[in-house]
Amino acid sequence: VVLLNNKNAFMVGSKTLKYIFHSGKNSKQVYYIRNFLRLCLLPDVWYRSQRNAILRSLDDRPDKEYILSRVDYYCRLAQETPLSGKAKRIADFHRKGHRSVYFFDSYEFVRYFPTALRWQFAFGDIRDLQDEPSIVKSRPLVDNNENSILLNMDKVRHFIFLNDKIPFVKKKDKAIFRGEVVGKPRRIEFLERWWGDPSCDVGEVGKHCVRPEWRGVMLTLAEHLEYKFVLSLEGNDVASNLKWVMSSNSLAVMPRPTCETWFMEGKLIPDYHYVEIKPDYSDLKERMEHFINHPDEAQTIIQHAHEWIAQFQDKQREKLISLLVFDKYFRMTGQSKLLCSQE
Repeated sequence: VVLLNNKNAFMVGSKTLKYIFHSGKNSKQVYYIRNFLRLCLLPDVWYRSQRNAILRSLDDRPDKEYILSRVDYYCRLAQETPLSGKAKRIADFHRKGHRSVYFFDSYEFVRYFPTALRWQFAFGDIRDLQDEPSIVKSRPLVDNNENSILLNMDKVRHFIFLNDKIPFVKKKDKAIFRGEVVGKPRRIEFLERWWGDPSCDVGEVGKHCVRPEWRGVMLTLAEHLEYKFVLSLEGNDVASNLKWVMSSNSLAVMPRPTCETWFMEGKLIPDYHYVEIKPDYSDLKERMEHFINHPDEAQTIIQHAHEWIAQFQDKQREKLISLLVFDKYFRMTGQSKLLCSQE
């Protein structure tokens, strides 16, 4: 018994070490080093001097209409909407007091603009509508969300793309889910229905568990790719794994999303970019069996998912879109005159 327990402990320990060193996720250490260097190497005045030239480059691009369509999607303000007195000047925006990834991911672009400009922001996992135009990472998928202006924030966790070499037909005929569940009612509902079912390998990970029996071994992203079906379940806002799942040769499986980010989850087409299941998850096994028996249909969805992913992989274009979103935000909040300043 002692030997068996020691063997199990060794196996769990090996799994944990493998996850720590080969999780497949973006390195936060590299992210922070790169952003601290970006913060310190060049002064803000240099970035401000480059802004107009970068924005003017839009006119010579063959994808200009596509770029503008994304800018208008992220910033839906259709009429001038002045900010309240709560809005802060760019000059007063500092790393201290703000969650680091949100500071770095927003300051990367807002530093191109005059420091007298004012803006409002809401950092974190946002599901609520904003009272005034605000820069956010996520917003609810409802008609009146124009005050929520999307920017690609916390991208070190959310924007991960994989090179999956396993064809769909060679993967396991099972669904996989690993994720934090505490405080996430929709994920709790999923585990209540499907934990222990032989067609699924599901478990919760994190510091705390809703139920001890739900505790699952942490898996690397590469280990997830051994399965035909990967569940993308919303937590506090969006499903953070959706980007890397859609870049793989597995099928992303989820109910229709209720929130969106820079990834434009609201524009994804069910059963075209991902496999849609009912909000109560009751038809999961039925949907799995269909695509196991129709791998050609699965491959078509995977190809469409790859096409969706491709639009986010042009770094220069993503930078231009981000700057244009801020430019539109400042103009639509009645600050056009200040955009002419270099201070």
